[in-house]
Amino acid sequence: MDIERLVEDFRSNFPILQSKVYNKPLVYLDSAATAQKPLQVLKCEQMLYTTLNANIHRGVHYLSEQMTARYEQARVQIANYIGAKSGSEIIFTAGATASINLVARSWSEAFLHTGDVVLVSQMEHHSNIVPWQMAAARHGAIVKAIPITDSGEIDMVAYDSLLSQSVKMVAITQASNTLGTCPDLERIITLAHGVGAKVLVDGCQGIVHGGVNVTQLDCDFYTFSGHKLYAPTGIGVLYGKSELLDSMPPFMGGGDMVDKVTFNGTTYAPVPLKFEAGTSNFVGAVALAEAIAFLEEHSELKGYEQRLLRYATEQLQSIDGLTIYGTAAHKAPIVCFNVEGCNHYDIGMILDKMGVAIRTGHHCAQPVMDRFSVSGMCRASFALYNTMSEVDALVQGVNRAVKMLR
Repeated sequence: MDIERLVEDFRSNFPILQSKVYNKPLVYLDSAATAQKPLQVLKCEQMLYTTLNANIHRGVHYLSEQMTARYEQARVQIANYIGAKSGSEIIFTAGATASINLVARSWSEAFLHTGDVVLVSQMEHHSNIVPWQMAAARHGAIVKAIPITDSGEIDMVAYDSLLSQSVKMVAITQASNTLGTCPDLERIITLAHGVGAKVLVDGCQGIVHGGVNVTQLDCDFYTFSGHKLYAPTGIGVLYGKSELLDSMPPFMGGGDMVDKVTFNGTTYAPVPLKFEAGTSNFVGAVALAEAIAFLEEHSELKGYEQRLLRYATEQLQSIDGLTIYGTAAHKAPIVCFNVEGCNHYDIGMILDKMGVAIRTGHHCAQPVMDRFSVSGMCRASFALYNTMSEVDALVQGVNRAVKMLR
């Protein structure tokens, strides 16, 4: 079967892609913000809510036991998918933001002190900047930025010069949500470990476009959100090395994360439950595992997104006055651009009226905007359900918007 047929088969699982916007066929190019959900995942959610809905870990009745089993099976499935050593290294959270905040709070309580340094790359999403600033403020530590080059890559010379025994954490993305850049994580992690620092990787974009093996990568923490991986919103994952998770205090208190509670003191459940206070999003966790199974069923599409990226880059570069930000050799299928003399919001609004959905603004990455001296950018982000003809629709739409705005 040729690639076009494979893409159409994949695409047929997403009912929303048959929608019309302003009487135009929807061209959805905002998957870096959130991906659409396939029928397999939607049906899984419906089945769980209509046949197995019951709270986990608490009941001895059939529904509770069945849902608990599905939840813990999902944990193991996700551990296998990302190459973790065991399911106990997988913490379910509300999303990558919650995962990073968990580490920034709990890990820093145990390991961050006055004068310590946290290195954060200049291309990070706000969710991998602000929690570290908050942690540093609590503990008298310092957050320093790892610069990026004009091509949108990590300045490795600058990074090496920033490393010292004072650096306790390096927070780095696997793939930039604006520039698409995929840093050399193996080298970055090796250098960090060389000075005794830990490394947290924001895998939100990277896990979607290439996956990960956290054991081979040797990162200390890895985070991602389900909703960018064709799964529901409100579910995310934190991977942590077991010895680190064991040494960290709980992030939140409540039910299910305790061993014994008295007014004389409380003891906590072992990892992973120690970090899963309250009623977990058990349906979301099982649906995330279902989304992963769906992707594994379509593994023959691996590499297709890079074809989309190359074609979109070539076609957009033909537009007079258009600048693409992020020209690294290794990129996720994300293209951020501006056109001289045209406001990014105006381009986005005109494209919307043509049925083409892109993102405009600072993309929760204002330091990137500052680095390139712009207030915002247009962003087209691609997924396995996008087609070459949709790239053509984007380029035609940008050309039309430029003519209107100029």
